[in-house]
Amino acid sequence: MRFRPHQAIMLAAVLGFVGALPLAATRWYLLPILLIPLLVVGWTVRAGTDADTDGLRLRALIGQRRIPWSQVAELGADRHGRALALLHDGHHVALPAVRGTDLPRLIEASGQQLGGPTEPTEDEPTKDEPTKDALPGSAHDGPARAKSSQDGAAQ
Repeated sequence: MRFRPHQAIMLAAVLGFVGALPLAATRWYLLPILLIPLLVVGWTVRAGTDADTDGLRLRALIGQRRIPWSQVAELGADRHGRALALLHDGHHVALPAVRGTDLPRLIEASGQQLGGPTEPTEDEPTKDEPTKDALPGSAHDGPARAKSSQDGAAQ
């Protein structure tokens, strides 16, 4: 799956190039101004994040970085909605062009299932069935928690 910057950025760069043409045509030393919109177009086409079952490929205007899924500990979003990958070595890596709302699609591209409610197996009780550890006569559906000596000392 490919995640790229919004294509409106490319339209803005093309308009910037057309708008800079009259200025760049007035003097020869102003010609490098035309490089700025061209670099923005190149960045829009190239930059982004590619995800497949092998891992992530983070691409910039110049260069790329490959991160296998085995190095990714966690995926999440920062407070601005940008997607981040937490690596097992403790580093955070920003995922270009991926928003926090794109994380389910990114996980799907990895070949993994998004964590959520699962169907109980034959060995697991359903929500309506009390477990054998449930307290008799209570509305407690989960296993009873035995107090340990550490719990008593903490109170």
